[in-house]
Amino acid sequence: MSAEPTALPYSTLDVPVRGGTLRTGVWGPQDPEAPAVLAVHGVTASHRTWGLLAQELDGVRLIAPDLRGRGRSNQLPGPFGMAAHADDLAAVMAAHGVGSAVVVGHSMGAFASVVLARRHPELVESLVLVDGGLPLQVPAGLSDEEVIQSVLGPAAERLAATFRSRDAYRDFWRVHPAFAEHWNALVEDYVDYDLAGEPPLLRPSTNYAAMARDTADLNGGAALMDALESLAVPAMMLRAPRGLLNEDAGLYTPGYVDQWARRLPDLQVRDVPGTNHYTIVMDSPGAAAVAGAVRQAVGALVKRHTPNAAG
Repeated sequence: MSAEPTALPYSTLDVPVRGGTLRTGVWGPQDPEAPAVLAVHGVTASHRTWGLLAQELDGVRLIAPDLRGRGRSNQLPGPFGMAAHADDLAAVMAAHGVGSAVVVGHSMGAFASVVLARRHPELVESLVLVDGGLPLQVPAGLSDEEVIQSVLGPAAERLAATFRSRDAYRDFWRVHPAFAEHWNALVEDYVDYDLAGEPPLLRPSTNYAAMARDTADLNGGAALMDALESLAVPAMMLRAPRGLLNEDAGLYTPGYVDQWARRLPDLQVRDVPGTNHYTIVMDSPGAAAVAGAVRQAVGALVKRHTPNAAG
């Protein structure tokens, strides 16, 4: 199902962080009093992941960075890992004058969001975790490179490829199993933004070293496990039933996710039918489902901070 962009206020801000600046995109009202949502993208993505969600969230200021090592933040140095991303996210919120917010994270962004709630608990009102945030469901004993191949596969290989033109990169993505039946204008914008360099040596903007270090950190990293065990804010996990290549097996099996929900009393789980790991945020019906969970969380936030709301 196609999704066409509409006119929506959008601006960028480069936020000072360790080693340089972090590019941040902001959609929605410029009013600092408007409800703010921090949106955190996945391991080889950028802030342009969130264009469709922004359209679904009328009246919300959606703040989304290019994480360290990605997009227009790809020159920032390491160390990488979830703790580093969490501290960068805290800097983003401070730069935009946001004292606390609902935080929505997709894939690796969900892991970074959980760690943000642990390292900077005053900043996070609640979490929406989109097909991520729980330890990777991979066999024990794999090396870091084996984990990368097991989880990311072709996504990791893409980072080493070059493309002669923007059209060539679009063609690469058009036949990707996740997008073959889900191409839309916002996906095209995401793909165009992803490129760095000049023709004929265009390449994806994600820094391979950042991706490799971060993926290793997802596989039982100390910061993540500590953050999950200490989870103290409401969290909704939305699971895509299909995987990164639109395969039948999603990133997480339902039983595995349910085990974590029983273990963590603040975690709720909901499946989003008809979605894969990408389209759960980048096409319908996924973006609408994510927006519904975010609106619910924002509504609860507003109620908590409105005097006499119950009356």
